[in-house]
Amino acid sequence: MSFGVIGSGSWATALVKILTDNGQRVNWWVRNAAHKDYIYKRKHNPQYLTSAHLNVSLLNISCDINDVVAASNTLVLAVPSAFIQDALKGVDKAEFSSKRIVSAIKGIVPGPDILLNDYLQQEFNIPLENYFALLGPCHAEEVASEKLSYLTFSGIDLHATEEISQLFKSDYINTVTNNDILGVQYAAVLKNIYALGAGIAHGLEYGDNFLSVYIANTADEMAVFLRKVGIQHMVVGEHDEEPNTHRKTPNYAASVYLGDLLVTCYSPYSRNRTFGNMIGKGYTVQSAQLEMNMIAEGYYASKCLNHINQTVGAEVPIADTVYKILWERLSPAQGFAKIEEGLI
Repeated sequence: MSFGVIGSGSWATALVKILTDNGQRVNWWVRNAAHKDYIYKRKHNPQYLTSAHLNVSLLNISCDINDVVAASNTLVLAVPSAFIQDALKGVDKAEFSSKRIVSAIKGIVPGPDILLNDYLQQEFNIPLENYFALLGPCHAEEVASEKLSYLTFSGIDLHATEEISQLFKSDYINTVTNNDILGVQYAAVLKNIYALGAGIAHGLEYGDNFLSVYIANTADEMAVFLRKVGIQHMVVGEHDEEPNTHRKTPNYAASVYLGDLLVTCYSPYSRNRTFGNMIGKGYTVQSAQLEMNMIAEGYYASKCLNHINQTVGAEVPIADTVYKILWERLSPAQGFAKIEEGLI
């Protein structure tokens, strides 16, 4: 299997490290020619995840995305969702459509406000059978320091999903598979919105006691939305058993749902929490974006989800309030006073 990684931020760099540490050759698309030269010379990304050592003997780095696509049969997309359309606009569609796609993007494509699999099917005729979602809970910074982390791979072809997941497994990466391709993506979108809200609460100087209640309520709200869009397995404490492995099948308490929500809300590595913390402390959205120099997916996701939910009709008052704080200039203090009233 020949991998191509599209993107050169912290998450893309972490995935390149995982694959090359496992002896996989990787074709890597980066935008900046100076960064390409630097990586070959210094063996790490000069801008993101600088502590992660990269085995450059296994890397073929190019600033031409079509070169990377042509040389790879499995493409890992790891750019922020807000920029995916721009990144792919120069791709030869005929070449792209024959690939397996592994999405490491935790967001919705803005504009059409659809999941990435729907966008790729519309624009590149990629069937859902060739699409796989790669999710956490996993922070790039812990991958760089080789702390044990978990990746969840989701696809409707379970054999192919397992095959791909095994190539990422290592001493510091455990992998889990499931077939809930739509549910895991919506869960990733929602947890980023709720983590941004957790950061706002921290910036407003709410304490851990409040935050625990807030997160418990966001977990419930996430399940409400997922059920509304038709996702199954939202019951905690109930499992089927996989006939071959005799392992429990995942439910809502699994790492990709509840686990990823918890770590994104609590961890200091969470860029969504960091972004929200700035908003809670009085930064404008624009100043927080400039200060971070990284993309907080929850910012864009809150607007996209608000639009989607006009059709879905799920009761998501916390997500609605985060959206209003970010996009309608609702005061964070007023917004969280409203959130307080609805917590159970």
